[in-house]
Amino acid sequence: MLRYLTAGESHGQALVVIIEGLPAGLHLTVDDIEPELARRRLGYGRGPRQRFEQDELTLVGGVRHGRTLGSPLAIEIKNSEWFRSDKWHEEMSPAPGVTKDPLTSVRPGHADLVGMQKYGFTDARDVLERASARETAARVAAGAVAKKLLAELGVCVISHVIQMGSVRSTPGVRPRPDDLAAVDADEVRCFDPTASAAMIEEIKACAKDGDSLGGVVEVLAYGVPVGLGSHVHWDRKIDAALAQAVMSIQAIKGVEIGDGFEVAGRRGSVAHDAISWVPQINDYRRDSSLAGGTEGGMTTGELLVVRAAMKPLATLNRPTLKTVDVVTKEQTVSFKERTDVTAVPACAVVAETMVALVLATEAQRKFGGDSVSEFVRNATSFKATLPGHPASRGRCPERPP
Repeated sequence: MLRYLTAGESHGQALVVIIEGLPAGLHLTVDDIEPELARRRLGYGRGPRQRFEQDELTLVGGVRHGRTLGSPLAIEIKNSEWFRSDKWHEEMSPAPGVTKDPLTSVRPGHADLVGMQKYGFTDARDVLERASARETAARVAAGAVAKKLLAELGVCVISHVIQMGSVRSTPGVRPRPDDLAAVDADEVRCFDPTASAAMIEEIKACAKDGDSLGGVVEVLAYGVPVGLGSHVHWDRKIDAALAQAVMSIQAIKGVEIGDGFEVAGRRGSVAHDAISWVPQINDYRRDSSLAGGTEGGMTTGELLVVRAAMKPLATLNRPTLKTVDVVTKEQTVSFKERTDVTAVPACAVVAETMVALVLATEAQRKFGGDSVSEFVRNATSFKATLPGHPASRGRCPERPP
């Protein structure tokens, strides 16, 4: 099974991710990962730091001649801003020392205060540097590798923004794998052009007020095999694993599988996905996707749908949130770091990552294999036991160079 661990701070020298459990023989180069990191920087409403925080990527170990070796894969993402600015050399130095300007006016909605209380820190930077969503760059790198592995099974994971502030896209308007380039080309990564235009206006109005916006993203996984996860144990249920993984993303406050929250208000007669036998494909099909492609803690082989609600960012361009200085105990307003008006479009890309990592982990658990060829062979053998189950219901298109 896949395991991964990230390390590093927002303004430190680099982020690092180590991935264990990859089979040998997966074709992998820096060019497979860098486009995913670039997608993470997309989105109208991002701040100027996206021009500074470029992702200089190095494959440190686990790959030889463009193929994984079956050993742990190590990826380093250098922080170009750290190397360009003497400020961060001093502020984030691992050598003994004391900061000249500690941050003490903690931000509501951020990890600052509770992290300081938990670890006994007197400077919020000791908390915020790791709590920062910059850490997700390492996750996206890991997710790019997971997507490469899933593609061997014909699985494609994509995302789009369905809500920005109070603006929602048309329900049920969903991109397919071939639409991914069009989604990424949209300024807010929304597949509904009318809603996209309204979202941009919402961001402009919020920026004028120095405020921030949250929203909702939807992740779609096409071609997912039947039977990932398990009904047997609570910690093996696929929907539970997906919820935990997506909820772990910074600023996420709600996760649903399929139409989870909406179906809670319906009667049972209209809350479930009817099952049909389709002779033309010699297979079962669900007539809808209310359950989001899972039943009983297992994937059904239908479209997997995961949604995540992101709260507005806790750092504002015009600080107005009331707080306390932890040294003087005086009432004040929270300090300001560089921030975005919204990071919802980027959050969608990160959510793709987490879904892909869960699916790749569960696919490895079910099909196993020390090499990619064995992994695919095992999956193909399993699919052959199912009545007419297609090898893929949608592959990711090749990305342009």
